[in-house]
Amino acid sequence: MTDRPAARDKTMTPEEVVARLESGMTIGIGGWGSRRKPMALVRALLRSPVTDLTVISYGGPDIGLLAAGGRIARLVTAFVTLDSIPLEPHYRAARQRGAFALTEIDEAMFMWGLHAAANRLPFLPVRAGLGSDVMRVNPGLRTVTSPYEDGEELVAMPALRMDAALVHLNRADRLGNGQYLGPDPYFDDLFCEAAETAYVSCERLVETAELTKDGTAPQTLLVQRHSVTGVVETPGGAHFTSCVPDHPRDEPFQKAYAAAAADPAAWAEFSARFLPPDGDEKSYRQAVRTWHEEQK
Repeated sequence: MTDRPAARDKTMTPEEVVARLESGMTIGIGGWGSRRKPMALVRALLRSPVTDLTVISYGGPDIGLLAAGGRIARLVTAFVTLDSIPLEPHYRAARQRGAFALTEIDEAMFMWGLHAAANRLPFLPVRAGLGSDVMRVNPGLRTVTSPYEDGEELVAMPALRMDAALVHLNRADRLGNGQYLGPDPYFDDLFCEAAETAYVSCERLVETAELTKDGTAPQTLLVQRHSVTGVVETPGGAHFTSCVPDHPRDEPFQKAYAAAAADPAAWAEFSARFLPPDGDEKSYRQAVRTWHEEQK
């Protein structure tokens, strides 16, 4: 009987993750609106030359930043919001100028598309979307008829397959097991399982045993290592979105972001300060700390 091979250490840097992405890919981004978005990975993506992306996301500032950077060719989404600010301002501006193609679907249809992809199915039937303009504005969608006695007509929601998924969790181990500690999983497990490769950023790397320490509920172990390609420790890596209980949304900074997005000159100044092409996460966190000190 041979010994099992040692489990692989999957730790990476944001730059190493982005080095594996290519222009033209389909990228899924986890989280929900302005909640637990993998913003450190999005910022690293903005510092790269990768472009012409199809992005699949319950959208928030991840979409806003990528839209402002001209990186999106097509967006698949149910909404793009900052939560406390209903419509993401960069997304609004990009759509008004027709900067990219849009596939906008119902939230439940989006979820069912993730389930289909995670289960390697071409589509799954769903009632959501019937009797709405979703079918009109997405003429490529099809319906199917139940083969059983009911004969019900249902939307055939196509699988949302991805080349890569980016998600952010509270904790993870070096093997790729990821844990959320907040109130909602936000479908991050489905994003990882629906993608060919998946990269998990986290607030803190811990030993595997610590993930279940002190009676932590097993359902918090959201992401399993078999679906994860790389793990990145990025304290504050969801900023300025929330990652409870580690930190709430940075509402003052989000308001500053939205205000800057409304004016090209202000956005150029904001970008130069917080998103310089030669920056990194360390310099970003320092710039944010300095900004908060200035607001006192």
